[in-house]
Amino acid sequence: MTLTELAVAVLAGIVQGVVEWLPVSSQGNLALVLTAVGTDPQVALQLALFLQVGTTLSAATYYRSDIATAFAAAPGWRPRSAYDADNAIVSYVIVACLMTGLVGIPLYIFAVDLAGQLTGGVFIAAIGVLLLLTGALQLASESVAMGGRETPTLLDSLLVGGVQGVAILPGVSRSGVTTSALLFRSYEPPAAFRLSFLLSIPASLAAAALTVAGAGGLPGISPVAAAVALSVSAVVGYLTIDALMRVVERVPFWAVCVALGTLAIVGGGVVSVIA
Repeated sequence: MTLTELAVAVLAGIVQGVVEWLPVSSQGNLALVLTAVGTDPQVALQLALFLQVGTTLSAATYYRSDIATAFAAAPGWRPRSAYDADNAIVSYVIVACLMTGLVGIPLYIFAVDLAGQLTGGVFIAAIGVLLLLTGALQLASESVAMGGRETPTLLDSLLVGGVQGVAILPGVSRSGVTTSALLFRSYEPPAAFRLSFLLSIPASLAAAALTVAGAGGLPGISPVAAAVALSVSAVVGYLTIDALMRVVERVPFWAVCVALGTLAIVGGGVVSVIA
């Protein structure tokens, strides 16, 4: 591993570790960073999906008590009580993950093939457009009156799983669209974020496995560089999740999405002209 590869791995880990918790696209923004430092757009998209494993470890550690509760309830799960008490979390994760796969796998194949056909500037601009759409959804969700719901239902599972599948497209924020969907369903913000991040754990692991399988191995990165990037993202993610969750409750992240999307469109246009 060269010094340049090490620097890129550390940078990628830091970016992933910080932006994963924000309702902006960690995948899209990490792909932007990797493309800006010379990574092929197709490889950048694959790496952005793969490196989510690091922050998945952070989320699993942060929500370890919820995960332990779900595992403890799993042996007693029955269809007739699927959404009762502690069984609700187990059912929510399983059903939502199935919906994510049904929606996300075809979109993943489409997104990777499309990314391989785009020049760097067009790829960046395309991500910018999707970030703007994410920002619009975030702004719309802020106008919805918050309710007191905390326990998911079958409809919630299907809805959140479906929109999470759409978030496999670069620039669409997984946490942003799933949290917004839960807010539209009258969940309180803390419960919406909790359910969103719990669902991210199996979804991110599945996306990483799909990426490795599709690339026939680690996507454009050496084993040592991958280990460095994953370690950095896991550590940074764990250190920032609590602080950033508090920020999420105060800052209008629709404005962040719009700002990043605008910059990406302008930057993509500049890159296209220069190229």
